[in-house]
This record gives sequence, C-alpha cells and structure tokens, in this order.
Amino acid sequence: MIVVAFIVLALMLGTYVLLDGYDLGVGTIHLFVTRTDAERAATIASIGPFWNGNEVWLIAAGGTLFGLFPLVYASSFSGFYLPFMVVLWLLMFRGIALELRGHYASELWHQFFDVTFAVASALLALLFGVALGNVVRGVPLDAQHYFKGTFAFLLNPYAVGVGLLAVLALAMHGAAWVALRVEGAPAERAARALRIVWPIVLLFTLALTYATFRVHSPWPNLLAMPWIALAPLASAAATLFPYLLPGFPVAEHGLSVYTATVPPATLATMLPVIIIGIAIVGAYRAFVAGRLDRGSRGSA
Repeated sequence: MIVVAFIVLALMLGTYVLLDGYDLGVGTIHLFVTRTDAERAATIASIGPFWNGNEVWLIAAGGTLFGLFPLVYASSFSGFYLPFMVVLWLLMFRGIALELRGHYASELWHQFFDVTFAVASALLALLFGVALGNVVRGVPLDAQHYFKGTFAFLLNPYAVGVGLLAVLALAMHGAAWVALRVEGAPAERAARALRIVWPIVLLFTLALTYATFRVHSPWPNLLAMPWIALAPLASAAATLFPYLLPGFPVAEHGLSVYTATVPPATLATMLPVIIIGIAIVGAYRAFVAGRLDRGSRGSA
C-alpha cells in the first residue's frame, strides 16, 4: 500500500510536468518565436484553454503529499519556504499576465504582460528543476527532520544544473507545441528552434546523468525494484525510492515512505479516494481536450 502511494505521487508529479511543461515552455520561448503582437496573441491563445487546468495537477500533488506523507510536507516546506513563496508569486504573475492581456487594447500593456509571462515561465521551470535537483541530492535535516541548511545551499551546482536542464527541456517542449498548434511564421521559427535546442538538451541530460551518479547512485534501487522505472519521472523516482526527502550527506537521515506516512487505516481510506479522483480528473481533461480539438477542426 505504501509503495502504491509512492507511485501515485510520482504519477501526479509526472503528469504535471508533462501537461504544464508545454505551456511553461511556450511562455519561455514565445518572445523568441514571435515578432508581432498578433503572433504573440496567437501563441498564447494556443494554451489558453489548457494552462489553468494543467496547474490543478500541481495542487493535487501537494494535497496528496499533505494527506499521505504529512511529515515530508512539513519538512519540505520548512526547508523550501522561500523558494515556495517565490513560486507562488511567479504563478500569480503568470496567471495575471495570461488573463489580463486580452482585457487591454494598448500594445504597451501587451508587451508588459508578454514579458511578465515569459520571465515567470522561465523562472518557474528553473526553480522546479532546482527543487528536484536538491531532492535527488538530499537536504540537511536534523533529528526532528527540520531543514538546517541555507538558501545558498539549495543553489548548489548540481541543483542549478538540473534547473537549467529543466528550462531547456521545457523550452523544447514548448517549441514542439507551437510548431504543431500555431499556424504561420511562429510555427516555422519554433521548428527551427527545436532543431537547435534538442541536441543541447541531450548533452545536458548526459552530463546531469553522470553528475547524478556522482551525488547519488540509483543502482541499488533499480536492481531491487526495476519495475518502478515504469512510473512517470522514472529516473528520479527510481533514484529516490524509498526516500521522499533524502538526507544530506547521508540519505538515511531523511524521510522515507516507511517512516513519514500516515497510519495504515488512514492510508487505506485516503489512497482509493485519491486514485478515483485522479481517474476522474484525467477523464475530464481528455474529454475537454477532445472537444476543443474537434471544435478547432470544425471551425477550420
């Protein structure tokens, strides 16, 4: 049951990265693949029906972490409090830029909101990557599982490297979305950007894979439970299991699924509810996306 809970949480985070990844990527690259206000408006409109719903998966993952692993939730917030506050502000500015852009006729305001959208999207990708890098590397926790590091500790070279890889990977994701979903010159520029970015992403991935083996070897977990690699965020999940928040420099000082979960009765009650909720949200997302696709083909 505890292992299933770990996989469910990994699934939700993986779904968030997959879905919100492309609209964060669109925000990161849209100033580079557009030249006019109309082109930027068309690029933003391509994610208009989806971006808000995509962020639901992040909220749901946070709620699942709180419900199933409250000690990990508390410890992570104590350590990542300042970055989490920055993430919340960036999410707000990004949402404001997307929602208010169409309410102002002034091109000056459009430019302001476009820059806000681009900067917030790129910084969110960077911060999410830095957070993932620190979780994989481990964080300093005391005996009560309180974070004992500093903000500078979180900006270590490995975590910053993972953050840069996240920006590049999501930019590639966004470029692929624009190339497929936006017509005209932006799609052509996005396709050219895609051809440039993907080799850089490949090189960064290889370099970070080597660095990951230096800071935390995944082989024991992969050999013991190779099937876990089927889960989303496979490499990170397989590297971490059974830890949700490994300690640094000794992983065993951190929090694992066996030491940080709720009582068995609570887990048995909450986990089926969460799984059913995931199925409902996923089915609704697929239904809405299908309706929008059919509507766009019909109008064309």
